[in-house]
Amino acid sequence: MPHNLYKRALIAVFLLLSLPAFHFDTNAQSRPNIVLILADDQGWGDLSINGNKNVRTPNIDKIGKEGARFSRFYVAPLCAPTRAGLLTGRYHYRSGVWGVSNSREFMNLDEVTLADLFKKAGYATGAFGKWHNGSQYPYHPNGRGFDEFYGFLSGHYANYFNTRLDHNGERVRSKGYITDDLTDKAIDFIEKNKAQPFVCYIPYNAPHSPFQVPDAYYDRVKARGISQFSRDKSAEELEVTISALAMCENIDDNVGRILSKLDQLKLAENTIVIYLTDNGPNSWRWNGDMKGRKSMADEGGVRVPFLIRWPGKIQPGKIIEGNAAYIDLLPTLTDLANVPSKGTKPLDGISLRPVLTGKVAQVPERLLFTSINKNSSVRKGSYLFSGGSLYDLSKDSTQQKDLSTQNPQLTKTLSAALEKWQQEMTASIDTVRWLPVGYKKFPKTVLPSQDAVLHGSKNGKLSYSATAPNSSWITNWNDTASYAAWNVAINTTGKYQVNVRYTSPDAGDTFAIAFNDSQITGKITETFDPPLISSPDRVDRKGESYEKEFKTLQLGTLQLQKGQGKLTLTPTHLQGQTFADIQAVELILIE
Repeated sequence: MPHNLYKRALIAVFLLLSLPAFHFDTNAQSRPNIVLILADDQGWGDLSINGNKNVRTPNIDKIGKEGARFSRFYVAPLCAPTRAGLLTGRYHYRSGVWGVSNSREFMNLDEVTLADLFKKAGYATGAFGKWHNGSQYPYHPNGRGFDEFYGFLSGHYANYFNTRLDHNGERVRSKGYITDDLTDKAIDFIEKNKAQPFVCYIPYNAPHSPFQVPDAYYDRVKARGISQFSRDKSAEELEVTISALAMCENIDDNVGRILSKLDQLKLAENTIVIYLTDNGPNSWRWNGDMKGRKSMADEGGVRVPFLIRWPGKIQPGKIIEGNAAYIDLLPTLTDLANVPSKGTKPLDGISLRPVLTGKVAQVPERLLFTSINKNSSVRKGSYLFSGGSLYDLSKDSTQQKDLSTQNPQLTKTLSAALEKWQQEMTASIDTVRWLPVGYKKFPKTVLPSQDAVLHGSKNGKLSYSATAPNSSWITNWNDTASYAAWNVAINTTGKYQVNVRYTSPDAGDTFAIAFNDSQITGKITETFDPPLISSPDRVDRKGESYEKEFKTLQLGTLQLQKGQGKLTLTPTHLQGQTFADIQAVELILIE
């Protein structure tokens, strides 16, 4: 090779080696780990990095200081919809999620999740916490791409200390305070999979009510006192604020434990750590004076913190402008990790990799929708259209000045876009959810009370134990004309063990469980009427059930044919004034 060509080749090699390019090794071991932490009902203002002087969150803040944070990041107004969009990269309506209970939170089985994609690429996948996107396999996390699951499947939970959880389909007893316990299991997973790439999804259930937290955290926040208040101070309950912020400080300590474990295992440099929350705060408390809270589509209900750290790849302390959203998580993480996203349905989200790596200055402008039922809004750049009003958030982040009459054309455009989007989304909703039963890989199916449709007679009082059905049971069963029904899809023809979880002060009640042409009868021969489990609530709960133990009655076997139908539970004789309280029916495929 001539000397000048040899010299040019050397220069070219040197330049390639010295480029600070964002590149990926195709070797699976070099792919980044993912730690995705999602808090429940924690607002944008519940972090000290966002200016809250009532709370101390140094470990969560550290993620933003050592990485990047988004100035405006949006989610859905409620828990389950945000989780569905986060996992699929699609608006939650498209995935079949349009509520938080009574099977409205179930994510369609033909959706491809973030965990599906990473598992296919050779990652170990684990989820530890609140699932809230379907209970029965394959809606269960183990059927949605997660090798390991430890947590609970429905929405809000009854008790946060030493409670019943799900571990890969089996009921287990947790140890201690739930956020601490979930973190223990997540750290165990990280330790176990330190030699291979992993996705560790940690959807905490705090600071969602009931407001329970260890004394040390509550006492610390209460002793400091509250110096910043809600936009409408008269609506704020100080005990709720103190309790919620104490729960946030407990989360922060547990985030610190996770970060320390990554440092200890020398994994921090090659791990993407993300912290965000699923909607606005669950009470009126300081939130940057933004309008709205959880369940509302205004800024206070859907603008949340989003912090992301990847040492050496994402510039420390960077604040990213523009509107990003929960639907961007799947395309962003697959792009950053060089994991193929082939097989997903058309995505609504975009990859944020260009803005995270500095290739573009801010998130591209687009129409960004957020909605739960009729509570909806749309954002374009700095403009927000919500409730018939138009706001310029760059000048009015607290939504004080309605600009709709001053800018009628933009108002009309955004209103029409929102209406068209809502029509498209609601047209895809399937109001009947068939609960799958009978998978050989997952032979035990639990049909909990909250997934039942209750049919009360004219004079009956049949109801859930609380207005919020999650974690509740069926009660007030005072006649034999009322019944409960589950929409069930039997996947495998076969023989099933039938069990009922009950409590009753009386022995002698009889009942029947039927599915299409099959029926089995049962009799409660043993009284079991334990008191409610002591609940260390800081604030009286509203509309949520407490926890109690249930006894499992094994009825026998029932031959079930493959197909859809209603599985009904009907009392046939009441020994006392009311039938037993029912927590769930279990169907176990045995042959």
